[in-house]
Amino acid sequence: MLTADHPVPFRPSRVLIAGVTGSGKTTLARRIAAARGLRHVEIDGLFHGPAWTPRPSFLDDVRAFAAEDHWVTEWQYTSKGTDQILAPRAQMVLWLDYPYRVVRSRLVRRTVSRQILRTELWNGNRERGLSNILLRDPEENILLWQTRTLHKWAERMPEVVARFPHLAIVRFAHPRETERWLRALSG
Repeated sequence: MLTADHPVPFRPSRVLIAGVTGSGKTTLARRIAAARGLRHVEIDGLFHGPAWTPRPSFLDDVRAFAAEDHWVTEWQYTSKGTDQILAPRAQMVLWLDYPYRVVRSRLVRRTVSRQILRTELWNGNRERGLSNILLRDPEENILLWQTRTLHKWAERMPEVVARFPHLAIVRFAHPRETERWLRALSG
């Protein structure tokens, strides 16, 4: 596993961004797409249909873009089967393994901002209002979901390394490391 201090081993053309909810996966994916000329596919937009219903074509859509040669996306919906589609095709995983205080503050800021601005997310969906942070069900409360899944990637990474040895995995322990690595990638 690499860190931000390791030299970039190659110029990746298929990149997965892993991390807990609120870590900045989509923002980083957009930045990498712009810097490297890759197609950014926001996987939430493929999964969520109108009224937050799962889209039946989700996995077919993931297969279609994963077959392309140049893309970057968030590594999510692993329980829905994206591991078997994305990981074999990806070349690099960027793992945002940031401290709790960083990801929690980012998630709160993002959620409140989206609610205040009534930002449309995917397919007409918007944040669910205060229920998104007040409900007791972790499937419905984004803050509880983040707490419940905070260490998911740390637990999964040994398996990822074993199952997909071709993947170059770069672990970032703080946003400063990510910024430093991005500068090296662009250089």
